Amino acid sequence: MGALHVHEFASLDGVIDAPTWTFDYGFTDRMGEILAGITGGARAILLGRTTYEMFEPAWSARTVDDDPGAAFFNDSPKYVVSSTLTEPTWNNTTSLGAYDADAIRRLKDEVDGDIYVSGSATLVRAMLADGLVDSLHLLVYPLTRGTGPRLFPDGSAPLSMRLVASEQFDNGVLYVHYQPVI
Repeated sequence: MGALHVHEFASLDGVIDAPTWTFDYGFTDRMGEILAGITGGARAILLGRTTYEMFEPAWSARTVDDDPGAAFFNDSPKYVVSSTLTEPTWNNTTSLGAYDADAIRRLKDEVDGDIYVSGSATLVRAMLADGLVDSLHLLVYPLTRGTGPRLFPDGSAPLSMRLVASEQFDNGVLYVHYQPVI
């Protein structure tokens, strides 16, 4: 049974939209090591449609020479939760259809290893509410966005988390790893 590991880039005020606002901070070697650790045990990738549509053109054109993560993103089995994307074009991608907590549970049972999730705010919110997320990995950037989609918008059900690890990088970004308290 695979554990579901969610990774998000977040602002101080919790915004998790397309992280172009992270570019000013750079990406340190240690940040890469942290992400490699998150993806290292993953044997599959789970994405919502919007994130899939951002990742597919960006990653499918990359090679290992461009980015060491290219092999993971291009070669791993990918699953997309979407009621509208029925024929994904990125290799090794399967559409799971509309969100269904039981389908995600079955996927966790079927994958021999962990499952990596990035972005996919709507999907992540639903999986958090349904108790499907095993670990939440946040890279928190030292800025506020004011507006934008938040990981925990107003009206979200309360959740309790346990801090597993944290680390501050030279660029001011903070890594925090939480697990839900069940």
